Amino acid sequence: MSSAWLLPEHIADVLPAEARRIEELRRQWLDLARGYGFELVMPPLLEHLESLLSGTGRELSLKTFKLVDQLSGRTLGLRADTTPQAARIDAHLLNREGVTRLCYCGPVLHTRPSGLYSTREQLQFGAEIFGHAGLEAELEVQELALGGLQAAGVPQLTIDLGDARIVRSVLAGALLDGEALTELVAALTAKDGSTVRAMAARCPAETREGLVALLDLYGGEEVLESAGRLLPARSPIQAALADLAWLTGHLRRAYPEVQIGFDLSDMSGYAYYSGVRFAIYGGGSADALARGGRYDEIGAVFGRNRPAVGFSVIDLKNLAALVPAGPARAAIRAPWAEDDGLRSMIRTLRSQGETVVCILPGHEQETEEFDCDRELTQVDGHWLVRAL
Repeated sequence: MSSAWLLPEHIADVLPAEARRIEELRRQWLDLARGYGFELVMPPLLEHLESLLSGTGRELSLKTFKLVDQLSGRTLGLRADTTPQAARIDAHLLNREGVTRLCYCGPVLHTRPSGLYSTREQLQFGAEIFGHAGLEAELEVQELALGGLQAAGVPQLTIDLGDARIVRSVLAGALLDGEALTELVAALTAKDGSTVRAMAARCPAETREGLVALLDLYGGEEVLESAGRLLPARSPIQAALADLAWLTGHLRRAYPEVQIGFDLSDMSGYAYYSGVRFAIYGGGSADALARGGRYDEIGAVFGRNRPAVGFSVIDLKNLAALVPAGPARAAIRAPWAEDDGLRSMIRTLRSQGETVVCILPGHEQETEEFDCDRELTQVDGHWLVRAL
């Protein structure tokens, strides 16, 4: 018999000290995004399934919890990613002309964990720019992502760049059905050379040579030069390589301490990427802390197929565990009494932004996560704050 207090696998409570740190990160990210001009939206956790999954591919569908609406009988989904919702809001509710910048921060739920110690309930922050097709939008979201992770205190940041147009252009000549293409792209991402070579054997020579070359096209800036020589001379590939070079130059000037790498066969993430994509690592974590890129086609199903680019911090809870914990919040310790002067003083201090921990009778030593470096004490009939 299971105990009533046990939670489902890969689901956990967040206790006070960790919850405070996560909330500080959430506020930090939202304030930073506001400084760039992003507007906050709060999409619902629950939506009609076809809206949540439109244009996102099979991978997101597998991660999405599904249930039946008791009111309508329709199938609903618990969101596993917020980007499709932001696209729906931009296309259907706001329907603005020109550029729209939206950000959000809320939970997402996954049917399965991404790793042995991963949670199935992540707290996702994201930012999306709609309405601009130029690289300036890519650069803005990359700078926001790097700036936010630096502000959070994540050391040794690395950004890996790629472009969905490269893999798609190489595969343009592949005579494979949809399921086989999905398998091949997964093998490319995993650098599974034997599978890639076996499946490439059924493709034309130029495609086969391009697929094999992609397996080794990861590393530093030399990758861009090698790709120009080894991949088919197709205009989408050449445009993608030029875009990656342009972004690299700007990122090096803005963030000289950040390591920049390339992985031209990596198609991790959902199927909606249509151009430049990136992943950011740091803090000794083997998994990406943030992912993003261009996904121009995702709004089409909502009646407005316009340019879009964005990123998400995959899980603020995981991020909080990677950065150094800050000092305990300074607080004032106050006794509990019915004295009107004391009660008035406590209210005044709290209205001024101070944390005042009122010690309840019989619990004089309990202040938990707060650093009570001062106390309220009565001197000559007046309540004063003094240092401890």
